[in-house]
Amino acid sequence: MQLKGKVALITGGGTGIGCSVAKRFVAEGARVCISGRRQAVLDKVIQSSPPGTMISCAGDVTKPADAQRMADTTVSWGGKIDVAVNCAAIDPAGSVADLDPEVFRKVLEVNVLGPFLVMKAAISYMVKAGGGSIINISSLGGVRCLPGMAPYCTSKAALNMLTQQAALDYGPHRVRCNVVSPGATLTESFGEAVSPLVKALNTDLDGVVGRIMASVPLRRAALPEEMTGACVYLASDDSTFMTGCILMLDGGASIVDVSGAALSNVGVNWGASE
Repeated sequence: MQLKGKVALITGGGTGIGCSVAKRFVAEGARVCISGRRQAVLDKVIQSSPPGTMISCAGDVTKPADAQRMADTTVSWGGKIDVAVNCAAIDPAGSVADLDPEVFRKVLEVNVLGPFLVMKAAISYMVKAGGGSIINISSLGGVRCLPGMAPYCTSKAALNMLTQQAALDYGPHRVRCNVVSPGATLTESFGEAVSPLVKALNTDLDGVVGRIMASVPLRRAALPEEMTGACVYLASDDSTFMTGCILMLDGGASIVDVSGAALSNVGVNWGASE
């Protein structure tokens, strides 16, 4: 049990990757406070966990008072806060010229301001306690552009830099800050995001995923549970000399040259001789 004795706060802990991380942390011996906007969703996760291992603190990460309350609740219950995982996020699509400015603003508030506020609250406790670990869940979209996803990619790139800035500033206080960047992951939100493609391509979700991942080295999307191992590592004492890193859990997507992939998909190899 790599996290025995540790106490963690996980935002977005009611669904998707956040839920999977929360359950894995508990399995590894941690006590976890999960947050999210919907109390009923959080309650279901708690009910599926061993008694006494998990509590909830419903709220909106974009509100300073709510973010502070999440950290305070974690410490009041667990006595400390060793780990904070920022997983709450939204991903509406849009390109610059036709994007509603309010949509852009909202994405930045949830995906950047939210983690900032949670980090601000958690790091204050961590500094006083002599250290801790911040884990921010970013995205492949934070280092590579995704078509029609200007607000999301912008927000995740900003989250990457925010994490590294905090790693620089709070390293002397033994607070480590790292990023986990998933590629396509089979969460409920991913299914909703690609649902228009199901109809447009006259196929099902598996067919859409197959098309999307055709040029990715591992040729598939991830399961939410596959993001949890890296988070356990970053939360554990095995990673005490690791900070400011961006871990790409993307099936190799970020290493692919799109031009070469396009040629390979039609049966042409670079440098092929007659």
